[in-house]
Amino acid sequence: MRVVLIGRGRLATNLLPALQQAGHEVSSINSRTLENLPEEADVFIIAVKDSALQEVICRATKGREQQLFVHTAGSMPMSLFEGYTNRFGVFYPMQTFSKERLVSFADIPVFIEGDNAVLRPLAESITHSVYELSSADRKYLHLSAVFACNFVNHCYALSAELLEKHGIPFSVMLPLIDETALKVHQLHPLEAQTGPAVRYDENVIRMQSSMLADSPLLQEIYNLLSVSIHRKSERND
Repeated sequence: MRVVLIGRGRLATNLLPALQQAGHEVSSINSRTLENLPEEADVFIIAVKDSALQEVICRATKGREQQLFVHTAGSMPMSLFEGYTNRFGVFYPMQTFSKERLVSFADIPVFIEGDNAVLRPLAESITHSVYELSSADRKYLHLSAVFACNFVNHCYALSAELLEKHGIPFSVMLPLIDETALKVHQLHPLEAQTGPAVRYDENVIRMQSSMLADSPLLQEIYNLLSVSIHRKSERND
């Protein structure tokens, strides 16, 4: 297919070579200038941050109202295109992306909405996991991903900060992190949960909470997570 990729951020940096390797003819366009934006393509993919999406849609679709436009945002509705173009949809690869580390799309789930005649074969050309999902359900998918990815990574950052204060490298946590991630390939997360909060070991929890007294926000995060883990574990018994 002739694909126009609008945006050069983290997702676009990873999606561009994946589409090219699948045999598609891909044009990469700067979302700020839209310089050299083609008049026609099989699909225009807008891969920009959520806050810029509506403005880019407005500018990119002018004179191209019969062309197929899609966005890649997990939490934004397909209806953003209404009134700007007659053909539109969503092409959402659910993964964390970085410019410094290119990922393989082979097993990344891609969630599509809209023109399935174009979007399904496009998605299937780069991954084995393709799902049709409405904008309403995709919001909950994205919310779940925030918990599973963004919040977990923030906990890594908090862990690294505590370790650095005591001269311990974060690398000592990597085997633990790897095993924790591998376990949920075979066990439900509730079954994989360990630690003092599962049975609410009050002596350990009080001691560790008191160690965070100089950081009230971190102490609150620790206490809230401990209570949440215990309550979830109780329901699982």
